[in-house]
Amino acid sequence: MNIFIGSLPYSVKDGELQELFEEYGEVSSAKVITDKFTNRSKGFGFVEMPDDEAAQKAINELNGTEIGGRNIVVNKANDREAAPRSNRYDSRKPRY
Repeated sequence: MNIFIGSLPYSVKDGELQELFEEYGEVSSAKVITDKFTNRSKGFGFVEMPDDEAAQKAINELNGTEIGGRNIVVNKANDREAAPRSNRYDSRKPRY
């Protein structure tokens, strides 16, 4: 299961995120999303856990907990394919 973590303190790194979720089971990957120009955290990340039951337990127990003075938001991530992105340069749209 892919898990979204929001409202992360900007100081949290990938390894810290992985350690936090490993308390609930195996973690396939943990990634804090960073700005591609400044390489600074954007304050959210994703964790992938192969065991859905362990992932749901992590979501239930970590959502709303405080890390570094911030209450984090933890929930199941939306499927990327299910959430279409807006493309303002779509060639099918008329250009004026």
